[in-house]
Amino acid sequence: MRTALLQSSGRPGSVVENLKVLDEAAGRAAAAGAGLVAAPEMFLTGYAIGDDIARLAEPADGDWADAVAEIATRHGVAVVYGYPEREGETVYNSAQLISADGTRLANYRKTHLFGCFERDHFTPGEQPVVQADLNGLRIGLMICYDVEFPENVRAHALAGTDLLVVPTAQMHPFQFVAESVVPVRAFENQMYVAYVNRVGPEGELEFVGLSTLAGPDGIARTRAGRGEELVLADADPDFLAASREANPYLKDRRPGLYGSLV
Repeated sequence: MRTALLQSSGRPGSVVENLKVLDEAAGRAAAAGAGLVAAPEMFLTGYAIGDDIARLAEPADGDWADAVAEIATRHGVAVVYGYPEREGETVYNSAQLISADGTRLANYRKTHLFGCFERDHFTPGEQPVVQADLNGLRIGLMICYDVEFPENVRAHALAGTDLLVVPTAQMHPFQFVAESVVPVRAFENQMYVAYVNRVGPEGELEFVGLSTLAGPDGIARTRAGRGEELVLADADPDFLAASREANPYLKDRRPGLYGSLV
């Protein structure tokens, strides 16, 4: 499945403008044959927007989800996007997958919050593995810091995730995550990992871009630079099956030895 990564910080604070950016990217992705377009962490609102996070937060089935579903349906492409999710008085840092026919397939709440800023504005999610089937692949969702915990990604591998989509707000000086950690996670867990980042300055932060789709051989199929762009690469189920046969990490595990990890 051809997968498009929208590397952009959009227009922080303006959901309307960010929906326009997503709409334009979805059109380009669909024209290039993509079955899925993924946007970064907190794409719909902006990341470093302080108390506006709580003000702009919406339920998973709110008006924004309807707007994204309309974009997905009109262009015939599935969409993953990051947004602040409200459930009652609780706000989560979430990512949602909507199919090309507008169906809400999966919603994930970030389980590992990074730094005081996120802990002040969000509640951590409690479900580490969220998946949905799409175009012959099992899609898993995760957000940014989550992928830096090997246990998290291994849980997805054991649950059969083929393509792990990771909306991200990766900032300077942690670019080694995109450059090194993500390809290793893909290799050691025998899956594709799509890591789609924000880019450029936002508040006091500088997002580093470098959005990547890494294959189960640990090789990046595509890697963005440091500007706004849409990059595409294929997640090939046949190559994935062959790679899993050649690299049997999951078969060779010895779970009885790992009790001390928990």
